[in-house]
Amino acid sequence: MATDDVPGSVGTSASFSLRLGQAIFSSASLLFMSLGVEFYSYTAFCYLVTIMGLVIPWSATLAIVDGYSVLVKCPMRQPGILLIIVIGDWVLSILTLAAACSTASVVDLLLHTDNSYCPPKFCSRYQISSAMAFLTWFLSMASALFNLWLLPSL
Repeated sequence: MATDDVPGSVGTSASFSLRLGQAIFSSASLLFMSLGVEFYSYTAFCYLVTIMGLVIPWSATLAIVDGYSVLVKCPMRQPGILLIIVIGDWVLSILTLAAACSTASVVDLLLHTDNSYCPPKFCSRYQISSAMAFLTWFLSMASALFNLWLLPSL
């Protein structure tokens, strides 16, 4: 398969859309988690904030690179740079999934205990934050798979 036939690989408009979606969803996840002033009381919530803090600049930077590549119609195809992007995507994708799962499980635990440890206002924000983290993971995994698919053809 030719490198131009892989939608979602670095330097394509589909990749730009995936990266923009990652940046938007991870920013939303961070925003909803940070609106509650008590997120630092739970390690899983702190972990989500940390990972989203890593995903936002990674996705935004690669969205800028993809946007530039689409505008100048010159996709980036250097194997060394693509390998770094693939490794970064896979690492951040796994970390994002771990953060989303841990946050969702802690929120579920807080909601289903006999004593309410989480006010409904905060718990709903934490649930939305977790949902946004799962959407970030989905887009991140898609980017990782598309770029991994492109890597052997270079």
